[in-house]
Amino acid sequence: MSKDAVDTAQAVPRTGAAQKPADAGDAGYSKDLKARHVNMIAIGGAIGTGLFLGAGGRLHSAGPALALAYLVCGVFAFFVVRALGELVLYRPSSGSFVSYAREFLGEKGAYVAGWMYFLNWSTTGIADITAIALYTHYWSLFTDIPQWVLALAALAVVLAVNLISVKIFGELEFWFAIIKVATLVAFMLIGIFLLATRHEVGGGTPGLSVITDNGGVFPHGVMPVVLVMQGVIFAYAALELVGVAAGETAEPEKVVPRAVNSIMWRVGLFYVGSVVLLALLLPGSVYSADQSPFVTVLSKIGVPAADDVMNLVVLTAAMSSLNSGLYSTGRILRSMAMAGSAPKFTAVMNRSQVPYGGILLTCAVCVLGVGLNYLVPSQAFEIVLNVASLGIISTWVIIMICHLVFVRRARAGELTRPGFRLPGSPVTEIATIAFLVAVLGLMGNDPEVGRKTLLLVPVIALMLVAGWFGVRRRVARTADRELTDLTKGH
Repeated sequence: MSKDAVDTAQAVPRTGAAQKPADAGDAGYSKDLKARHVNMIAIGGAIGTGLFLGAGGRLHSAGPALALAYLVCGVFAFFVVRALGELVLYRPSSGSFVSYAREFLGEKGAYVAGWMYFLNWSTTGIADITAIALYTHYWSLFTDIPQWVLALAALAVVLAVNLISVKIFGELEFWFAIIKVATLVAFMLIGIFLLATRHEVGGGTPGLSVITDNGGVFPHGVMPVVLVMQGVIFAYAALELVGVAAGETAEPEKVVPRAVNSIMWRVGLFYVGSVVLLALLLPGSVYSADQSPFVTVLSKIGVPAADDVMNLVVLTAAMSSLNSGLYSTGRILRSMAMAGSAPKFTAVMNRSQVPYGGILLTCAVCVLGVGLNYLVPSQAFEIVLNVASLGIISTWVIIMICHLVFVRRARAGELTRPGFRLPGSPVTEIATIAFLVAVLGLMGNDPEVGRKTLLLVPVIALMLVAGWFGVRRRVARTADRELTDLTKGH
């Protein structure tokens, strides 16, 4: 589609009664997600295996300064969600940032945003089902069942939940989030009690002396803290789910600002607060990558069945992540299919108004992941997570670029910004983009996995270019057809 046609398409709605361009991919959804669902999807998205499991290894390598890494990444993550929240209030869409990329960056922008997001969630899905199988194997009842069977069973359960209705998805995600939040609150109360009573933990007395006697805030220098940033960013992935969920809620203008604003203090409390507590209770060297840091503390004070409880919570976090991934990619792929940049079948909806085509495509990639578990060593599993980080970083960068264009158009008088705004534009967006690109660059300092992942960037770029040449005619035909319909309607 030519640039003139794009400009005309954007100009037509402005001259008519409808000020905001509609997205064909938004038609047909039920509005069954309630405020409590969206609130818990927002907070549940931010609390996952990245904190429950990943924080142990990061504490070991970075020490107490990990809290700073979570704080810095949390601020930038909040800017991204706040920018997305403003775009949602301007025009709620289940296609979320793909729909905004289409409006502000054109079809190529929407195509890149959508497929990079799909790359993120399909690779995360592989990691999730593998994790679920490993966590389930922890209990002797399941040890005899092959890992791939457990992985497939988990995928089948979450797939069924997603296909039934959005209401059931919202309900399940609500309870998953409740379990995660309740666990963190319980742990923090135990941690505060141990600190206040100076109860012995692992042969030492908790308090500031645990930090000062073991190398201070930066026991291994600044570099390890900088290097864990990429993993910390991945821990915050899924915050952008608020934007997708807003397309299926009846009152986004009320629900979204509340959910977005609550993210900041909750992230500060849960992530930064729990890491500070962990650092005050035990030296960083005691924590390890293969055990949840919460289990490490609870086992040191002799809490019975701490491992079992935490294993259940980490299992819940992985199920929640898989649930969210299938939900969001289904909606994103439908938005793309309606514009011609994803396979036609991903636009199909069932009687419950669920876009099952896109959900099944993500499931198919996850099934491939079950096979990969046989073939690849543990390092390849790390690469899967790093590939997911490439997807999430590119998604966040695209959200900020969309917001920059959106603000520029608002200043030119072409559209109106809602009252709920990202503060400090354009400095905030530019600083966030620079930070995310720097985090990507830092992956090169990790020779084991990071460099190998960066080598995939040109491969992914080539695949995107090849794919674009494959779909561009269909995209142009779809856009011209929409333009004709718009012109007829006015």
